[in-house]
Amino acid sequence: MSNQPASPEDEPRAGAVPPGASARVTGAILVGMSVAIWWPAFTLGAWGQFFFDQLLTVWAAATGALFAVLIQRRGSRYRVRRVFALSIPSLWLALSFVTDSDSAPLLLDVLDLLAGAVALLGLPATLWVLARMMWPEFGEGISIARRWLVVLGVVVIAVIAFSLGANQSAFLTCGDFTISGNSEPPGCTR
Repeated sequence: MSNQPASPEDEPRAGAVPPGASARVTGAILVGMSVAIWWPAFTLGAWGQFFFDQLLTVWAAATGALFAVLIQRRGSRYRVRRVFALSIPSLWLALSFVTDSDSAPLLLDVLDLLAGAVALLGLPATLWVLARMMWPEFGEGISIARRWLVVLGVVVIAVIAFSLGANQSAFLTCGDFTISGNSEPPGCTR
């Protein structure tokens, strides 16, 4: 047993991720984003639209995160991108006030597309930004391949949730929706 100080090679690097931590962080991110995306994707499949509470939940979370990004003292090289991404739900909400059913069909289609982006992409993106703001090292040790794995996993969950919603009559009944406090989707099984 030597009393010699450890060499610099033996010291952990600043910001280095301990073995196994990358998989845990990847798992946490994947689970969190999947939980956020499944219900909007399911409702789109079952009812053919997003519910207002989903869209306004995304708006509230994104707006809170936007204010937090704007008041941060330290600069971030991603600050402009974060501000832009977190502004999209507010843009959708503002456009909702200035358009009506008599607006140009193209404008209404763009607004619907933006609402879809807010619901499906806004919540996971907002969760990511909030996680990185509260825990700046969150995800730093994740390789690009693992980040793409997270994106692919969330997309797969969203597609499956949409498919489950579209085919809800195969495994759910109208009563299941009523008991859970939801309206009955078109085509539900009695």
